[in-house]
Amino acid sequence: MLIHFYKYQGTGNDFVIIDNRSTGILLSSKQINHLCDRRFGIGADGLMMLTEHPHLDFSMKYYNADGNESTMCGNGGRCLVAFARKMNIIGDSTSFMAVDGQHEAILSAPEWIKLKMTNVEGIETSGNYFYLNTGSPHYVTFVEKTEDLDVYNLGRNIRYNERFSKEGTNVNFIELINEESFNIRTYERGVEDETLSCGTGSVASAICAGLKLKTDTNSFSVHTQGGDLRVSFEKINDQLIREIWLEGPANFVFEGDIIL
Repeated sequence: MLIHFYKYQGTGNDFVIIDNRSTGILLSSKQINHLCDRRFGIGADGLMMLTEHPHLDFSMKYYNADGNESTMCGNGGRCLVAFARKMNIIGDSTSFMAVDGQHEAILSAPEWIKLKMTNVEGIETSGNYFYLNTGSPHYVTFVEKTEDLDVYNLGRNIRYNERFSKEGTNVNFIELINEESFNIRTYERGVEDETLSCGTGSVASAICAGLKLKTDTNSFSVHTQGGDLRVSFEKINDQLIREIWLEGPANFVFEGDIIL
C-alpha cells in the first residue's frame, strides 16, 4: 500500500498527517507504530488522520506513536489546522471535531495557530502535584530546575505507579521563572518518553501555575524544549477553567510517499 503523507511539527512535537477525506485508508496499530518509528519509519510523536465532518470543516483522529488511538493533542490540533489551511480546506479560522469535542482555531499568521481547548472541570491536588484533564490526562509537579531532571525515569515511575498505571497519564515538570512564565519538560504516555513539547501539558501546567501562584495571572509564556507557546484562560474558580487558548507555531516539514 502506497501512502502519501505530510510531516508537521509544533515546537518540536512532530506528527505524520494523512489526508483521509477520500482515500479511506485504514491502518493497524502496528502500521502506525512503524510509520512513527524514528529509525525504520518516517519518525514522529504521533499520527493524525484528517477526515470529513458533516457540519464542521473537518475531523481530527489522533494516534500515539505506539499505534493506539489517543485523546486530544494540542500541538497536533494546531498542526492539523495549519495543514487544513495548506490544503485550502479552511481560511483564517475554523471549527473542527476532535475526540474531546468541537474546537475553534484562528490563524493569525500562516504558521501561527491559536487553538481553543475544552473547559477544565475538576482539578485534583495533593502535596506538590496537580492532576487534571485538558483533553488528555496530566500530572503536574513543580521543581527547582528542569534542566537537571531525569525526565524519562521520573516520568515513567509516575506514569506506571499504582495510581495511574491502568489508563496512564502524561507527566509535566515545571519550573516557575516569574508570575507570567515557566519552563516545562514532559513525559508523554503513548510515546513513553520525553517529547520536546506537549500542548495539552502546557495548558495543564499554565492552569496549575495560576492556581499555585494564587494571583490573577491568566496568561503564561511556556518555554518547552522545542520552543515557546502561550496559554491563556479564564478562571471561574479552583475547579472550573474556561476560555482556554493554546497558541504557537505549527510548521510544515516535508511530504512524501511511503510503502507499507
